Amino acid sequence: MTSARKITLRAVSDSPLSEDMEKIRVESLNFYYGQKLALSNISMSIQDRLITALIGPSGCGKSTFLRCLNRMNDTIRGTKVEGRVEFGGQDIYSPGADVVELRRRVGMVFQRPNPFPQSIFDNIAFGPRVLGLHANKRDLSEIVEGSLRSAVLWDEVRDRLKENALGLSLGQQQRLCIARTIAVKPEVILMDEPCSALDPIATLQIEELMRSLKKDYSIVIVTHNMQQASRASEYTGLFWLGELVEFNATETIFTRPSQKLTEDYITGRAG
Repeated sequence: MTSARKITLRAVSDSPLSEDMEKIRVESLNFYYGQKLALSNISMSIQDRLITALIGPSGCGKSTFLRCLNRMNDTIRGTKVEGRVEFGGQDIYSPGADVVELRRRVGMVFQRPNPFPQSIFDNIAFGPRVLGLHANKRDLSEIVEGSLRSAVLWDEVRDRLKENALGLSLGQQQRLCIARTIAVKPEVILMDEPCSALDPIATLQIEELMRSLKKDYSIVIVTHNMQQASRASEYTGLFWLGELVEFNATETIFTRPSQKLTEDYITGRAG
């Protein structure tokens, strides 16, 4: 890819990544919007039950990469993928891959809260009903309660389950969307700037929630907030012009980066 700045980008990682802990492996991924190369030669390992942050300036490919991990980009006409994305030892782009099952196992939380214009209960129950994950009404109620508890929302809405979810605050709506994702029993949760529309208090609540959820889920978060990436994640990758500049343990990225561009971006001299 080209840029006004003459730079050579190469993904760097000297951190011990365990194949036994690997949840998703990305190898030599290229992604195209029509003829435009949006992601170039991305290789990365997403570790199980840890938080991975993706940082970089707007338009650098972070969200595009995130959507590659559960094939959300398939809905965009004219896109093309090269390379491999392995989940559960299988290439998710291989012929015959079950995309519906993939998106159940690799859930997505979007930038702005997007609750359905239904009751709080029906928002959480939607996925289990569609996928037949419950045996009876009691079972469904237990799924709803368990999901809301996992999203640290149950105590705030337990007496309001029949109310429209759109009546919740933005922070509560985002936690509801996380609970809705949890309800279908995923293994990975992708979060695309989940705090960008929230106030600082709600943002900290989401960060605390992520830390509690990682005991059961692998989490990948796109964020423009350097402090959030450094606080919440174990691994961080810097994207720049569709390439992965550096991928390493978060502490290393923020204190001893291997690439000058990484240091310049984190310190505000680039981007």
